[in-house]
Amino acid sequence: MAHIIVVGNEKGGAGKSTVSMHVATALARMGFKVSALDLDLRQRTMGRYVENRREFIEQSGLELASADCHDLPEIDASTLQPGENIYDHRLSAAVARLEPDSDFILIDCPGSHTRLSQVAHSLADTLITPLNDSFIDFDLLAHTDAAGEKITGPSVYSEMVWNARQLRAQAGLKPIDWVVMRNRVGTQRMVNKEKMERAVNMLAERVGFRIVPGFSERVIFRELFPRGLTLLDLKDIGVKQLNISNVAARQELRDMMKGLRLPGVTVDF
Repeated sequence: MAHIIVVGNEKGGAGKSTVSMHVATALARMGFKVSALDLDLRQRTMGRYVENRREFIEQSGLELASADCHDLPEIDASTLQPGENIYDHRLSAAVARLEPDSDFILIDCPGSHTRLSQVAHSLADTLITPLNDSFIDFDLLAHTDAAGEKITGPSVYSEMVWNARQLRAQAGLKPIDWVVMRNRVGTQRMVNKEKMERAVNMLAERVGFRIVPGFSERVIFRELFPRGLTLLDLKDIGVKQLNISNVAARQELRDMMKGLRLPGVTVDF
């Protein structure tokens, strides 16, 4: 059975597609067979990333390890039973088709609540939730008091993950390993940063997720997208000397991959 990684957060701009592409490419470079599904059927950032990568490989003649991005299959609506949702069948059919030939299936969810996203979360063996270091983004996970010091209750996204966990338990599947990844954390010591750290740690104990370091805000990610490249590809395309920012970004990726604790994965880049 393929290990299913779902990258989800109902708020846009948290870095889901950047995380998805780097995780998928890192696994592919390690020799794993990685299949990807982009559930943002309108924007398709992950899908565009993979298409850009394929075009760059064809034009440059380089051999770069890559994930294979697949579209959801079409389903004949006439075959559905009353009350059945066509998106449930499209996603389950895609996963069933990819599982026999994949070590990992990575599913990139849209930055909004959709039926596809909801079903994908219930399929996750590992759930990665990128989170910007801001109480605006944190509010998606939990509500806090005015001072940001006390959690008053879980929010909509945490409740959706809880429901997904319940569905997996009822089906006899292993629990979701939920990982929250803090992105764009400031390098300087700031009051907001310290409050966020305390809040995330408190919530982790309360609702049951692990915390791993994410990516800092770096221009390099925006520069890599048009060619479908990742930090791991820089030397392959002829960058002989990485600058300090790029070296730091690679270390962040290394720490992130180690923190995910994916089965059979030894981080050696």
